Amino acid sequence: MTADTAGTAEMRGALARLRRATGLPVAFGGLVEPGRPRVRISELSGAGTPALRGLAVTSGNGLGGKAVALARPCAVTDYSRSRRISHEYDTAVAQEGLRSVLAVPVVVRRRVRGVLYGALRTAEPLGDRALTAAVAVARDVEQALVAADEVRALLAAARPGGHPALPVRAGGHPEAYGWPGGSVGPSDGSGRTSPVPGGAGPVGGWEQVRAAHAALRALAPRITDPALRAELESACGLLTPGGWAPQGAGPGGAGPVGAGPGGGLPGGPAPGVTLAPRELDVLACVAAGATNAAAGARLGLRAETVKGYLRSAMRKLGARTRGEAVVSARRAGLLP
Repeated sequence: MTADTAGTAEMRGALARLRRATGLPVAFGGLVEPGRPRVRISELSGAGTPALRGLAVTSGNGLGGKAVALARPCAVTDYSRSRRISHEYDTAVAQEGLRSVLAVPVVVRRRVRGVLYGALRTAEPLGDRALTAAVAVARDVEQALVAADEVRALLAAARPGGHPALPVRAGGHPEAYGWPGGSVGPSDGSGRTSPVPGGAGPVGGWEQVRAAHAALRALAPRITDPALRAELESACGLLTPGGWAPQGAGPGGAGPVGAGPGGGLPGGPAPGVTLAPRELDVLACVAAGATNAAAGARLGLRAETVKGYLRSAMRKLGARTRGEAVVSARRAGLLP
C-alpha cells in the first residue's frame, strides 16, 4: 500500500463528506504530485462530465493553485469572471458548468499534500458555513494522512530486515506517542535486562519492538483504508513471539485475539487464553509504560473505560497487578 494509494482513498471518502457537510452538489480534489508543485485532480463526486479528471493544477494558477501557494482556503463567487485568480483552467471549469467554487488545501506538517474543492453551478456567495465545514473535512484528511504516514513507518520497522525504532513525530520525542517521558522500558517491575525471545538481540531493541507494537495497535482504529489496516494487523501479529494473528482479529477489530498455535511461552497461562481487541490494545499501551490516562488519550477512551478493559484482561490472565498481566500476556505470546 503506497502513500499515494492511501491518500487517494482518503480523498475519495472526504469528497462525499464534504458534499454532505456543505450541501454543495459538486466536489473534486486530488493530491500534490511527488516532487512537483502541482495537484493532479483524480477524484470527482457529483460531477456531470469527466472534464476535470486528470487536470494538473500548478501552484499559483487558478483557484486551487492559489490555495496551494498560500496554504489557506480560497473561494470565488463566479470562477470565469473573478479577477482574484488566473484563468488557465476556465475551459474545464466551464465544461462542468461550475460558477461558485471553494478550494481548501490539505496541509500535513506544513506541507500541502492535496486540495479539496466544492462548487455550485450558480454564481452566489458560498458563505462562511460552507467554508468552515470544508475546512473541517480537510482537517480530518490531514489527521488520516498523518496516521497513515506513521503506520507505514512502523510497518517498515516491523518487516524482516527493518529496524524496530519509533518514528519521530513533530517535536522529535517519543513522548508524542503518549508514553510518560518517552519511556519504552520494561513495565513488569523487574528492571532486569533479558535477551530477546529467540536470541535476536538485547532488551533495548526488544523494548523498541514493544513500543512499536503498542503504537501500531493504537493507530489501527484511525485507519480507514481497508488494505492498509489489514497490513497493519498482520504486522502486529509478526511482532508477537507467536508471530500469528487470526484474520479479522487485529487491533480495533471485532474478533478476540488469542495466543494461537504454539504462541504461548513456558510458565505462562494456557495458549488458549483469549483477549478482546480493546483489552489487548490497553495492555499493549500499559506494557509500553503508559498510565491509564495516557492509554486513554492514545486510544480515544476514557480513563475509567481503560481501567475496565485492564481489569477484564487481568482476570482472564489470572493476574493480580498490571505488571503480572503484562508478563502473562507476553508468556502467552499475546504481546512482544
